[in-house]
Amino acid sequence: MHALNKKDELTLVLGGTGKTGKRVAERLKATGRLVRIGSRSATPSFDWNNDKSWEACLDGVTSAYITYAPDLAMPGATDAIQSFVDLAKRRGVKRLVLLSGRGEEEAQACERIVQDAGLEWTIVRASWFNQNFSEGAFVDMVLNGSITLPAGDQVEPFVDVDDIADVAVAAFIEDRHIGEVYEVTGPRLMTIADLAADLSRATRRDIAFIDVPHEAFITEVENSGAPKDVVWILDYLFSTVLDGRNAHLTDGVQRALGRPPKDFADYARDVAATGAWKTVA
Repeated sequence: MHALNKKDELTLVLGGTGKTGKRVAERLKATGRLVRIGSRSATPSFDWNNDKSWEACLDGVTSAYITYAPDLAMPGATDAIQSFVDLAKRRGVKRLVLLSGRGEEEAQACERIVQDAGLEWTIVRASWFNQNFSEGAFVDMVLNGSITLPAGDQVEPFVDVDDIADVAVAAFIEDRHIGEVYEVTGPRLMTIADLAADLSRATRRDIAFIDVPHEAFITEVENSGAPKDVVWILDYLFSTVLDGRNAHLTDGVQRALGRPPKDFADYARDVAATGAWKTVA
């Protein structure tokens, strides 16, 4: 679609060092596209809390992958997304791909901002990430052999971030994804106990799920020295989003890519093979 001018296209990948962003950036570079990483550690640096930093990051940019840390549900996210989208449009950006969250009213408000901007857009609305257990908040629980979360027997269709990245990249390089909302999940509804069983098999260690009261969990997170916004989002996710509202599968990965999503058991096996969960004996 864009083969003739792709060398002139510059994609800004916000959160370009994060779970999905780094994968999106790597894949786009592999297609020969120019990529600018949007992060506080990049040059020019990008900081959601400093809108003065956005101008330089958008210079010459034709498309942008928008992720908001730690989550679009955070207070103030909609204002930031509105301001960023307005500026991107003024600077000549043509296409936006937004990473959104399932079952989050605030995230869906951010989706509408992107959809109403008058630009080419694609929404990737994701369930909880598999990689939270290998690159995120819960990796230490896996290493310690006990996943202590206030999750009960609620089910969630965890999605692999490689699938998310593949969908996002397709949205940049193929015009048929313009105007699509892809709600992406894994292929299976899983309790945390199910997930712990898969992790046990993959690591050949006993990894237990221990259901803990919500308040005790949040107190433990606070005591660990986690940043306030991380405490807030974990409190929100476990008290609000993990209430059954997302306990159904969707066909977003299949629709976007023409293949099924990756199963958690396959993710666990692949990560175990890298040694990422090896513990010191």
